[in-house]
Formats: sequence, C-alpha cells, structure tokens
Amino acid sequence: MYPTTRQALMCVIICQYLSNFYRDIQLFRFSDTTGNVFILAGDELQIIVFRDGSWRFVNET
Repeated sequence: MYPTTRQALMCVIICQYLSNFYRDIQLFRFSDTTGNVFILAGDELQIIVFRDGSWRFVNET
C-alpha cells in the first residue's frame, strides 16, 4: 500500500507549515495496515493524515 496523491500532497503542506514555525519533525510514519500517516513534531504535536487528504490533531489525554 502506498500513500494517495492527496495524502502525499497534504503531508508536504503540513511539513512545510511545521518548518515555517521552526518545529522539528521527530517522526514521519506511514502505516501499511491503516494507510494513515502519523507526524510527530516537537515533543507534543501529533498529526494524522488520512488517505483522503484530510487531517487532524491527535489528542492524548
């Protein structure tokens, strides 16, 4: 399984935003089982990019 075109483009956009705000990207992971991309920026910012290109912050509480 590979990322979709929309998903890949959104990942690049999100990584560019993070870079503009001087956030280190600690982890960038594509899951073969779910097809989602997980991005960890800094120590606390977690983002999931879904196959349709939509994304959301992950809340760990």
